[in-house]
Amino acid sequence: MNNSPLVIYNSNELPEGAESMCSIDRCIAKAIVETSLKNKAPPLYIGKKNIKGCCPGAMTYLGYTKPMKYIKYFVSTGSKKFRDGEAEYMKRSPELVDEYLKSLGEIKSFQNYLIIQKTDDLEGDIDARSFLCFGNGEQIRNMGSLIHFRTKNPFNAISMPFGPACSTYITYPAGIAENTPKKTVFVGPVDPTGNVWFPPEYMAIGIPLDIAVNMHEDIEDSFISKRPHVAYPNDRIDLD
Repeated sequence: MNNSPLVIYNSNELPEGAESMCSIDRCIAKAIVETSLKNKAPPLYIGKKNIKGCCPGAMTYLGYTKPMKYIKYFVSTGSKKFRDGEAEYMKRSPELVDEYLKSLGEIKSFQNYLIIQKTDDLEGDIDARSFLCFGNGEQIRNMGSLIHFRTKNPFNAISMPFGPACSTYITYPAGIAENTPKKTVFVGPVDPTGNVWFPPEYMAIGIPLDIAVNMHEDIEDSFISKRPHVAYPNDRIDLD
């Protein structure tokens, strides 16, 4: 990977030099991308007492607040009762948004601080929940194949679910939405509202802790080590 993987964990204390996500940008997904793509990035945190100035949608997906009353209209077709009819047109109808939100189940926030930190900077034991990586198409393809190294069912191991970028980065892989499928990795985001700041050549992959452990254990026996010239070819065929 071009950038250090990020670990998402729960902690009673803040690591040295930690910065509030919302102090960097009200959109925590943008704050995560902005800092992770830099060579030197501080640990980021958010907690129940540190949500002022944050995007209301993100606070819903992190379990700190309930969905706004009119969000179903904003995500779908709009309503004059909210932002003078402004809408994202991400869903065909407000009813579909309602059903989608219900399908997530209860979203429970971390008990203490939710921290996102470069794995390179970790010291000591932590209560890790998931990992987040940003990579180009080839890197994400290789990681997807490594995930499938020990799967039986080819259809359920990796998902590309609907939701804002922060749900792909944190909510789903960290398992804080009640009905999140188990033993599933999440690729995305599928939210185009972040295209203005998310590099077009990148994708994100959110990996639950247990799957990340398996991936690490499988590196030596898989194509990553056995056939590195296939995973990362030196000689490439120019289709032009």
